[in-house]
Amino acid sequence: MTKPSLPDLLHAAVSAVGGTERPGQVAMAEAVAEAIDDNSHRLIQAGTGTGKSLGYLVPALAHGERVVVATATLALQRQLVERDLPRTVEALHPQLRRRPQFAMLKGRSNYLCLHRLHEGAPQDEEEGLFDQFEAATPTSKLGMDLLRLRDWADETETGDRDDLTPGVSDKAWSQISVSSRECLGATKCAYGAECFAEAARERAKLADVVVTNHALLAIDAIEGAPVLPQHEVLIVDEAHELVSRVTGVATGELTPGQVNRAVKRSAKLVDEKVADALQTASETFERVMELALPGRLEEIPEDLGYALMSLRDASRNVISAIGATRDKSVHDEDAVRKQALAAVESIHSVAERITNGSEYDVVWYERHDRFGATLRVAPLSVSGLLREKLFEDRSVVLTSATLKIGGDFNGVAASLGLSPEGVEGDDVPLWKGLDVGSPFDYPKQGILYVAKHLATPGREGTRGDMMDELAELIEAAGGRTLGLFSSMRGAKAAAEELRGRLDNPILLQGEETLGELIKTFAADPKTCLFGTLSLWQGVDVPGPSCQLVIMDRIPFPRPDDPLMSARQKSVEEHGGNGFMAVAATHAALLMAQGAGRLVRASGDRGVVAVLDPRLATARYGSFLRATLPDFWYTNDRNQVRRSLAAIDAAAQADGK
Repeated sequence: MTKPSLPDLLHAAVSAVGGTERPGQVAMAEAVAEAIDDNSHRLIQAGTGTGKSLGYLVPALAHGERVVVATATLALQRQLVERDLPRTVEALHPQLRRRPQFAMLKGRSNYLCLHRLHEGAPQDEEEGLFDQFEAATPTSKLGMDLLRLRDWADETETGDRDDLTPGVSDKAWSQISVSSRECLGATKCAYGAECFAEAARERAKLADVVVTNHALLAIDAIEGAPVLPQHEVLIVDEAHELVSRVTGVATGELTPGQVNRAVKRSAKLVDEKVADALQTASETFERVMELALPGRLEEIPEDLGYALMSLRDASRNVISAIGATRDKSVHDEDAVRKQALAAVESIHSVAERITNGSEYDVVWYERHDRFGATLRVAPLSVSGLLREKLFEDRSVVLTSATLKIGGDFNGVAASLGLSPEGVEGDDVPLWKGLDVGSPFDYPKQGILYVAKHLATPGREGTRGDMMDELAELIEAAGGRTLGLFSSMRGAKAAAEELRGRLDNPILLQGEETLGELIKTFAADPKTCLFGTLSLWQGVDVPGPSCQLVIMDRIPFPRPDDPLMSARQKSVEEHGGNGFMAVAATHAALLMAQGAGRLVRASGDRGVVAVLDPRLATARYGSFLRATLPDFWYTNDRNQVRRSLAAIDAAAQADGK
């Protein structure tokens, strides 16, 4: 039987989802197929509207070997598993003569734990186990969440937290879930045969396509114990997020509260002398943390070093001793021991990592008004880890709407541990970059306006001229505004100020769930939505409700961000331009994502307004602008107000 052609397969898949075939999508599918056939690597930038999920799913399904698809957002995971994959599999069946299986796989704590649900959670304050369902009053929010979870447990087929609608608080979920470290293991657990997490793993082992997230991909790479099934092809979607997700997984932290919980959980399981040593180390650590000031620790202070060594040694002794339980009356002893062990192992691994010290780690204090001080340690770079763990023994395709920074792929490639395109070297994987463009006509659909006349934003204080500009732009647009702010404080200040000046409803991130805010924003064109980081990347509102996207300033990392400043310093020490490689690249990536909120469909029209004159006047401005969509560019404030008014009038004439 002749092998079906890729164009025929793509045509069938696009027709099945009611889409339109686009040249960029065809070019992408061909590049993915070529990478799979050659066992090579590709970085593919595919603009909004390309239909990139089908651009990689069709060649992946046609390939016939197992493929892992890793995404950053829950929304895309659900879209793939609930919509794109079922339709594509059915559409390709007549030509492929098979129906590839697919499955979703997440970390263990995303699944309901039947043992925790039925036996209760070990608690610090109580002897043995504690029935959280009885302790939470039925009328409290926590109590109602827990009762709903108990009912849901009887009907769910997946046990996946994201299948529970509406969701529950993290506190409620933590009562009925376990981390991989706390899990008893299927063979030791009375509920192992019915375990939702184990069932998900089994489905993944049988699937041709496994959809997972960046965090689980990072765990699979870092921890050495394979979580994902063997696979020949890895496709990373939303790949611009990968480095920050991997960094997050590779970051350790210690807090006095966390250490205290470990002490309480383990005290009953070891002899008094061993327990007392951990208690003493905990108290010493707590005293040091009370005096901790925020910022990077280029050298570990003597008092902290002593406290960490005490914690490391005491926790190691507890781990060794925990096998022999002192109190045989403890109910469900295995679960109590496992949870205590997980808590103490976590303390030991972070204390040991910081004590050992590494030039490749950054250590810093953070202080939170409510929670006190936290000690953190993170890798200076994850590029070596990614080069070693990601690109060996499989073909890797990384794709996103934003992979070219400042006009080329090399910046993103370097962050992934790759050499510049076309450069060969020992142990350095070769790769090719491809920009398949976008189906949108950006110069005709959008305007990039930089408010060059405004004062340069300072670190502190309100910007009166910026508030005036913001109010005038929103009035000209008739609402329809997504306000992207570089800090929550800036978003709140703007919302408070403009609620007193404008008739338009202004929604503020944090005042309602993000999903509800976006729904309300999309439903009423007069409404504005203000917020920070997650709005820069997570909003998809095509049509007339979003015709003005405002960025209050270039979103450089904070100068006091310990990890970013350490990375910048490291680049400079190696002869590079730290500001451009770290701060400007970070800002460019976010601005490209933010500007991408404006044009989501072929009929969309609007303005991206940047209220920071440095985009027009600073030397790095052209680097940042080269990363943005190719909108028509202007500094003429009157022209922009006329354009916004015309776009608003056209939308009103259409009854929108």
